Amino acid sequence: MNPLLAAFIYTCGIAGLFYLDRDRTVRTSTALWLPVLYFCIVGSRPVSSWLGLSPTGGNVQLEGSPLDAAIFGILLCASIGELLRRRNKVLRLLAANWPILLYFSYCLISITWSSHPGVSFKRWFKSLSDITMVLIVITDPRPLAAFKRLISRVGFVLLPTSLLLIKYFESLGRGYSPIGETENTGVTTNKNILGVVLLVISLATLWHVITLVRDKTRANRRRHLLAQCVLLGFGIWLLQTAHSATSMACFCLGGGLILTTNHKWIRRRPSRVQWLCLVLVLGGALTFFFSGQTGVASALGRSATLSGRTDIWAALLPTVPNAIVGAGFESYWIGPGAETLWRALGLAGWWHPEILVTEAHNGYIEVYLNLGWIGVGLVALVLITGYRRAVAAFRKEPSVGSLMLAYVIVSAIYSITEAGFRSPDPMWIFLLWAIVSSSGITTGIAHEWKERERTIKKTSSPMADERVSWA
Repeated sequence: MNPLLAAFIYTCGIAGLFYLDRDRTVRTSTALWLPVLYFCIVGSRPVSSWLGLSPTGGNVQLEGSPLDAAIFGILLCASIGELLRRRNKVLRLLAANWPILLYFSYCLISITWSSHPGVSFKRWFKSLSDITMVLIVITDPRPLAAFKRLISRVGFVLLPTSLLLIKYFESLGRGYSPIGETENTGVTTNKNILGVVLLVISLATLWHVITLVRDKTRANRRRHLLAQCVLLGFGIWLLQTAHSATSMACFCLGGGLILTTNHKWIRRRPSRVQWLCLVLVLGGALTFFFSGQTGVASALGRSATLSGRTDIWAALLPTVPNAIVGAGFESYWIGPGAETLWRALGLAGWWHPEILVTEAHNGYIEVYLNLGWIGVGLVALVLITGYRRAVAAFRKEPSVGSLMLAYVIVSAIYSITEAGFRSPDPMWIFLLWAIVSSSGITTGIAHEWKERERTIKKTSSPMADERVSWA
């Protein structure tokens, strides 16, 4: 098929998905487009890359792109301005999630001992976008509807476009790994990034499909279900095409958790969910630990026979500048510690940050390198607190709580082989959403989290629509 004709057909298909999933009975804030735009950028490529204006020469890791910095700055300032209008609810949510505040505060303090404090501060400031975009979704007058629309709008754009690029625009949709192997990247620049984007969107879409199947009284249920099933089909097909083993395994784990927790055997006895989560975490961790995956070695340009995953991690750990406090926020890979690593691996003569993936491919080790044991302890605190609150949310609202539990559990497992606690990684963003949303449910700060919305007649006026709350 001619690529231009394929692009036209896919564009019509995307427009058809938006049309099928339209819902005039529930209104969300216009500000929801801020996190939609943010996640479309984070889940694909920088704007400068799409426009062919990516910076070249010098040290790209340190300098970055002025265009991308300006775009992220505008989105962050706009989101902060919107949150100031909702400051009462925002302040209560932040106070209820003090472990997250503590983590971000420590990241800010760690800039003082970074080898490049200016770069580290810019990255920290940019990382604030993760929490501000999450807060915009949660403080929306219809937080559950806002989340569904966020997933649908982003998914309808990124997933079909990824398939289009892979099949008909190979120069954009396919790339090469650091060791020269062809990989499907879709709208992203790396198969692992594509995998995690598909993971977080597909988990939410699977959950949405389950809620639509259960709610037989919802208006226009069939066309909504058709649109979400098509989106889920795109997600599963692309997960297989991306060949991202970690994301596929985590989707199976998270999807299994969502399906199981929505079974009446668990819903009738919510206390059983903790045993289920324990089995999944232990089973998933042991599977990843003994699977012998070699993704880390490949990402670093080494074959599995020369240096496997555990060998790379063993080489990384001694190079941290300070085991207690780390190298400083997002500073390890641009500091002296990374140079020591390359010398130990015999790669010092040809290492370039623009070519190789500069991450540990383990979220916990990544945090340790940048923030030391204090940072690892704070991440553990965030995960433990998030898990407890997700369980409490599940007991109060089982349907929504099941998705929040899935994100918390999956993020803990995913980060064993990928840097899942790093901004702006989609897994980190959705972990924050799950934790803050859970606290909103359990404390009553964020209202209207019920599984089913009240059906609003099409003749209802806009003012009446704003007054309706969920049963």
